Amino acid sequence: MWIFLITEIMFFGGIFLTYTINRSLYPVVFGEASRELNVRMGGMNTAVLIASSFTMAMAVWASQTGKKKQLTLFLMLTLILGGVFLGVKYFEYAEKFHHHLIPGRNFQFPGDVGNRAHAQLFFSLYFGMTGLHALHMIVGAGLLLWLVMGSLRGRFTPQYNTPVELVGLYWHFVDIVWIFLFPLLYLIDRH
Repeated sequence: MWIFLITEIMFFGGIFLTYTINRSLYPVVFGEASRELNVRMGGMNTAVLIASSFTMAMAVWASQTGKKKQLTLFLMLTLILGGVFLGVKYFEYAEKFHHHLIPGRNFQFPGDVGNRAHAQLFFSLYFGMTGLHALHMIVGAGLLLWLVMGSLRGRFTPQYNTPVELVGLYWHFVDIVWIFLFPLLYLIDRH
């Protein structure tokens, strides 16, 4: 699992580096484009993911201490919070669609052609980064569902809870990626 997480860190690290380079090359346009993002929805999603990290940590604790009912409860709470995150992200994407901020032929952004091109670059990176994060969330939700089913069957005990711990590591990793994405995309240069 640690090797997998290291490859994921390298993967997201490359994407973050690409974003950082382009942000330093076009700071004004990236700042203007960043103001089009809904900071309330992004902030809400940050709170939801922090809460899901807590419930996932509690699920790991419940599996280690043999509290089977609490394990199922905390896994389901984590799954629900993950679903809330994806639901909010859906509405945020829909908002961008309605404002014609999806990169492509119908993209609209105030300013000259150069501004629009760099704003499209910002939104391409935004959708790429948040879309990959959402894909990881969907994979995590599938893993959580698998754990819930195993928990309902009484599969996990204090002697055997490795799958819960591994999925917990994965879930925390995905949460940490968002903790970096939120300020990078939503908060820098909002003034």
